Amino acid sequence: MKQVLLVIDVQPCFDPPDALVRDIARLAAQMPTIATVERHDEKAVPFQQQHGWAPPTDEEGLVHAERTFFKHGYLPPQDMMNYLNELQPERVLVCGIQADTCVLAAGFALFDAGLQPTLLADLTRGSSLDRSGDLGVRLWRHHFSAVIEDHHLLLGNNKER
Repeated sequence: MKQVLLVIDVQPCFDPPDALVRDIARLAAQMPTIATVERHDEKAVPFQQQHGWAPPTDEEGLVHAERTFFKHGYLPPQDMMNYLNELQPERVLVCGIQADTCVLAAGFALFDAGLQPTLLADLTRGSSLDRSGDLGVRLWRHHFSAVIEDHHLLLGNNKER
């Protein structure tokens, strides 16, 4: 099966656990991987005004990916969606930070683009509302159905790169 790993906002300002970064990196080494990184631009998205907080303007991701797409706000950027459509994967494996916001927003964008979004539940963490990510996983399951609970099922099984 042709699949792509999409890593959402695994970056220093969201303080991901070391084990999460390590496990995502291990999986990323086995398949085509793209990532998003949230960068602040108050003119594009008023994080500071509305939340009193904003991600840095120059942050980099913590997981190596073939392509990294910078975004402002919750939605994945259109250039990332165009790139994914060009790849024509049968499935997009999604993991990362903020399961109930940015990860879920990526799921909606992928679904609306006709792609098959599949959440890697054990490689996803939530926002400050629910650090465990359980809320995001429940919402994902409700909207998209496709959830893989244990990423270890994928290790060593993907020969396409």
